[in-house]
Amino acid sequence: MRTSAIRRTAVAVTAVSLALLATACSGGEGGGGDKAKGGSAAAEPAGKALTAAELEKVALAEGEVKGHKVTKTGPEDEVAGDKVVVDKAECKPLADAVAAVPLGEAKATVKRKVIEEPKKDDAATELGDLTDKDVEDALGAALDMTATMVSLSSYDGKGAEDALAGLRTAAGACAGGFGMTMGTDKSKVVKVEEIKASGGQEAAAWALVSEQDGQKMPHKVVLVRQGSTIASFSSINLGSIASGKDFPLPTAVIDAQAAKLG
Repeated sequence: MRTSAIRRTAVAVTAVSLALLATACSGGEGGGGDKAKGGSAAAEPAGKALTAAELEKVALAEGEVKGHKVTKTGPEDEVAGDKVVVDKAECKPLADAVAAVPLGEAKATVKRKVIEEPKKDDAATELGDLTDKDVEDALGAALDMTATMVSLSSYDGKGAEDALAGLRTAAGACAGGFGMTMGTDKSKVVKVEEIKASGGQEAAAWALVSEQDGQKMPHKVVLVRQGSTIASFSSINLGSIASGKDFPLPTAVIDAQAAKLG
């Protein structure tokens, strides 16, 4: 494992914020899922934007995703839309989704930070019994945690549908890659691939790979629309920051939030 990778991962672990995660990760076919059951958002007529207070009621709460820590976001987690700059204007919606910035003309947004709890490893505990590869594997296992910023945004009229359609257009136009700057940090998205996702009335997802200082970093973006509300999920895996290897979608988080939307 390269020293630079370990250093970058350590920073990510310390910050545990999608502001950093999006900076690290900035740079098929999406499937609509079956409608989930339950949740107060389902009672709202299509085209009516939920208020921030109503979004809070259907946002994830601690204890609702097994094996994950759910917290409200703070100022350190927020990324202003004007701080996300791309070298191709058509890629801005995709960059915003990576950075957990609300898409389109959102009327209200609430956010949650969801972090997978570390997996326990019952391997050898005596350092003297571990080879260098054992230590590297153990570190990789300890860092195999996915962190996700979950954003719930509400829209008037067909705003939610338009926002998701705009993201699909951006992802298609930017499949060949684009440059992204967040603050003073620059990265290059080198891969954008649409993958399958399900949930709500409409769902779409993308796997991205970015490069920063020669380090490849996988990232996942998922959007689930239920009526006039969009749930957006922007995820990285801390171990993947170090290794550059892919990681699975945080389906437990996506399913739990989709169920609450109705």
